[in-house]
Amino acid sequence: MVERLSLGPASVSELARPLPMTLSAVVQHLKILEAAGLVKSEKVGRVRTCTLEIRTMTRVERWIAERKRFWERQYDQLDAYLAETAPEETDR
Repeated sequence: MVERLSLGPASVSELARPLPMTLSAVVQHLKILEAAGLVKSEKVGRVRTCTLEIRTMTRVERWIAERKRFWERQYDQLDAYLAETAPEETDR
């Protein structure tokens, strides 16, 4: 759903069409995405249209990038430690 909404606004039925789930399951998923601030929906007449909240997605992207940098530093430190403490190989 998020991938589809990255292309532009879509109605709930447009979002549901390619998915192997019921319309009510799609609505439940959208409610969770909306509660998380990732999706915004608006009802005009009988059609509910959803859009992606780009600002929220940008914050999520930034948070993920920070976590990635943190773990890369941790792995670099582990790599340095293992290299430093590894037993030296002897020629045979």
